[in-house]
Amino acid sequence: MERISAYSVKLRKKVFIKDPELITLKSGRKALRGVAEEDPSVVVVMIISDRQAEALQDAQD
Repeated sequence: MERISAYSVKLRKKVFIKDPELITLKSGRKALRGVAEEDPSVVVVMIISDRQAEALQDAQD
């Protein structure tokens, strides 16, 4: 899997997501959740499109 970056509000910069997992929010939208590589105590969540979610699922299988 390619390295995925997202903006961390706590760190106030873009960070790479370590061990991203595909989740579904209560609203039904797809998102990636993981921890920041720089600081493992920081959880990073990035909302993605359905097309991106399908591509990530295909890459995992």
